[in-house]
Amino acid sequence: MTSQAKDAPAARGDLFDPACPTRRLLDRIGTKWTSMAVKVLAQAAPGEVRFAELLRRMPGVSQKMLSATLRSLVRDGLAERRVEPSVPPAVHYRLTPLGLSLDSVLAAVRDWAEEHMAEVDRANALSDRQEK
Repeated sequence: MTSQAKDAPAARGDLFDPACPTRRLLDRIGTKWTSMAVKVLAQAAPGEVRFAELLRRMPGVSQKMLSATLRSLVRDGLAERRVEPSVPPAVHYRLTPLGLSLDSVLAAVRDWAEEHMAEVDRANALSDRQEK
């Protein structure tokens, strides 16, 4: 690979193209568990958070779902995983710089949701009444 090809900016995706990987990425980062995990990890940045602490700070998430969420974050380069060789092993997570850049975007979406949830609930209730 030439230096020029390595330094060239990556092509942007097209959300409306069914084959575009942007869709897969949005599916992964758009979940409530991803948003919560990123928020908890961002609050600890640049430090780490143990798996058990993440589980405690994310009410309602199952161990299996948290494991899958963290595995996805690590695979996508948004988080790093460190295993401490102890019995039982202590597993720590931290956001990468890429993951930290995602936090501000997700924070804006979380803020919007918290600010407008009552309006959405009213619209849902009205729609449910009209359907009956």
